[in-house]
Amino acid sequence: MGIDTASGIRTGVPAAAFPRHEQTFPELTAPEIARMRRFGEVRRYSDGDLLFETGKPGPGMFVILSGHVAITQRDGLGHITPVIDQGPGQFMAELGQLSGRIALVDGTAEGDVETLLIPPERLRALLVAEADLGERIMRALILRRVSLIQGGAGGPVLIGSPSSRDVIRLQGFLTRNGYPHHLLDPASDKDAADLVARYTPSPQDLPLVVTPDGTVLRNPTESEVARAMGMLRALAKDKVYDVAIVGSGPAGLSTAVYAASEGLAVAVCDARAFGGQAGASARIENYLGFPTGISGLALTARAYNQAQKFGADIMIPVSVLSLDCSRDDGAFGLKLDDGEVLRARSIVVASGARYRRPEIENLADFEGRGVWYWASPIEARLCTEQEIVLVGGGNSAGQAAVFLAGHARKVHMVIRGGGLGASMSRYLIERIEATPNIELVFNTEVVGLEGAEDASLERVRLRSRLSAEESIMDIRNLFLFVGADPATGWLDGCGVMVDRGGFVVTGEQCKRSGQLASALETSVPGVFAVGDVLRALADRVGGAIGEGAQVVAALHGFLGDTARPAL
Repeated sequence: MGIDTASGIRTGVPAAAFPRHEQTFPELTAPEIARMRRFGEVRRYSDGDLLFETGKPGPGMFVILSGHVAITQRDGLGHITPVIDQGPGQFMAELGQLSGRIALVDGTAEGDVETLLIPPERLRALLVAEADLGERIMRALILRRVSLIQGGAGGPVLIGSPSSRDVIRLQGFLTRNGYPHHLLDPASDKDAADLVARYTPSPQDLPLVVTPDGTVLRNPTESEVARAMGMLRALAKDKVYDVAIVGSGPAGLSTAVYAASEGLAVAVCDARAFGGQAGASARIENYLGFPTGISGLALTARAYNQAQKFGADIMIPVSVLSLDCSRDDGAFGLKLDDGEVLRARSIVVASGARYRRPEIENLADFEGRGVWYWASPIEARLCTEQEIVLVGGGNSAGQAAVFLAGHARKVHMVIRGGGLGASMSRYLIERIEATPNIELVFNTEVVGLEGAEDASLERVRLRSRLSAEESIMDIRNLFLFVGADPATGWLDGCGVMVDRGGFVVTGEQCKRSGQLASALETSVPGVFAVGDVLRALADRVGGAIGEGAQVVAALHGFLGDTARPAL
């Protein structure tokens, strides 16, 4: 792809390819547009006017009634890339417009243009009220976001080495949140090298992140990137939600979808990305309705989009620091890491679990530099034609081993016990046994890591649990799937009962004066728990999703009771 230096416009192959063009850019019929008019208002634009602009909140979905609009992508380096030209009968929006997020591309009027503008809240109403039409629109919105992601169009530019710990961190954050971006390596890209030379950052300042408006961030946190890209919005003042859900894994997303679809005002908070640990799963093959399997990211992305369709407010990345159960004004209070307090009439604890960090010498020194707790395509790329070690004997470990075996030369799967039958589904065991480049190493554990200071992992030290004999392997990538501990520390001091392991106690185990809690209600009335924060869950996505659906009935019961006047 070349650049027209006079205009700054990239030429040649467009930023996004559209293999399903008719579904990505459908043409609406006159009767369909007529049905949509009650949801919007007519807006007119002159030649050269911007209907929406990269990096600024989009006003909603535009249906073109007459004229043409040029869609272009603009990055922070001054490059403009034509994406597509749209005309009468077509509509302009992508997934971000369901919740009024910033636009990822520019839309410029070519001549006089007349449109029907449908704002986000009315767009969500349209998708629900007009089922057949809503299905076509929703599919197009999803396919457009997919195209932007595949083309790296519309998001920030990352400047740094592909193997850098912080590049991988930021790529993982953006990828897990379904946000387009692209990476430029200053070692091979002139634009990236020029930018690095201009800002002369220290090694600690890399990677640089360039937002579409040209702002340059030096090795930012995930929250800094999210705020710069408009992924986070300020809380509405004085708003009280019906339910606030802490965690957006399968259980939290399930709760959000069912609660929002039944008319409850829903807020969802998550510290990193939607999907939780399931979102990092390479392939889930035992979930109902997907006989060929589906990646965890694809499955949870569907739920994430569905929750937004029904109007749930999803806030990522936002950490919940504490829960105030005093309910002085009739609402619970969630203290957030930005100092704000989110208020809701009920709470669902779906904060899941944090990856367990085993006792391995020098582990902290190599996290993000060869030690990984999940296996996405980003990490798999680093393992091409290498030998790797993967620790764990559960389903997540098995799924990761099979996935990584398609990239690595050999996967040494290290298991503390003497077999897999007690901890892994039979279909995965058979898959592993049939994969020639997976070697099972039983009754063994990793005890130490070695490598140069401030450099990547180079060697792994293993010890037999039968003989105490140690061995060393030249390994540059180690994957740890050794379980997780409940993320419930933020509940300290609010009265929610947890067991010795930190798991939330619900139902009949909760002692109350005069009444029993419902199956998923905690010791604090109005606070419920679902998913991996409950010890009883059998580590299955289906179980978490089922609990998310089940808890909504209990929420209705609680909210209905609290709405009734006291006798």
